[in-house]
Amino acid sequence: MSDTRPPLIGISCCTTQIGPHPFHMAGDKYILGVLQGAGGLPVLIPALGDQLPLEALLDRLDGLLFTGSPSNVEPHHYSGPASEPGTHHDPQRDATTLPLIRSAVERGVPVLGICRGFQEMNVAFGGSLHQRLHEAGRFSEHREDTSQPLEVQYAPVHEVRIEPGGLLDRETGCSTAQINSLHTQGVDRLAPGLQPEAVAPDGLIEAFSVRSASTFALGVQWHPEWKVTENPFYLRIFKAFGDACRARAARPRGLHEQD
Repeated sequence: MSDTRPPLIGISCCTTQIGPHPFHMAGDKYILGVLQGAGGLPVLIPALGDQLPLEALLDRLDGLLFTGSPSNVEPHHYSGPASEPGTHHDPQRDATTLPLIRSAVERGVPVLGICRGFQEMNVAFGGSLHQRLHEAGRFSEHREDTSQPLEVQYAPVHEVRIEPGGLLDRETGCSTAQINSLHTQGVDRLAPGLQPEAVAPDGLIEAFSVRSASTFALGVQWHPEWKVTENPFYLRIFKAFGDACRARAARPRGLHEQD
């Protein structure tokens, strides 16, 4: 009898302080994206850095979603200049996600990176980031208007051109798409081994895949998890991710450990 269990999909957590206590947390929209869009069982991965046994974790997971976050990757991870004073960082998350991304791809665990997760993927494989796109002098405004309600902030605001023949092209069947845009940072130098998958009209890379990956490994700068079941393009991304996770979940027990 075949194994039809839903795939177990890990979701990266951020750290935050509530009163005197530290917490590990992930946004509701990412959890619902895994449940409703990918058809997986969401499991939160705490940002414990080197206290987290990565190999034991990857033996049990069928996929990983790296979420967006209010925090930025600390620039020392890509030899960037110091951040502006007051920039929100989460060093425990960096210490968890950067090695976890590399190990997951190496082990053949499907990966989807969103916003900060997209930026983490680029940094994990040796790329760098623009910390303030609006000050770089050649990009359109990619930040959200925080004075507007969420429905407006997460509404599609610009087009991306999807690279022909790539992962995103194959899985969605789209040559262009309208996406939301809620980010201050973006790709500066694309990491070696990453393949552009979608590009904004101003030339900014908005999605990439990992060339060497044996399974689904995609990063997107926008937020496809937002009301994923109501947007066919976003839903196709999550379904493709979920299909890859299901394929891993269906493998005989014990094969995960031999990757």
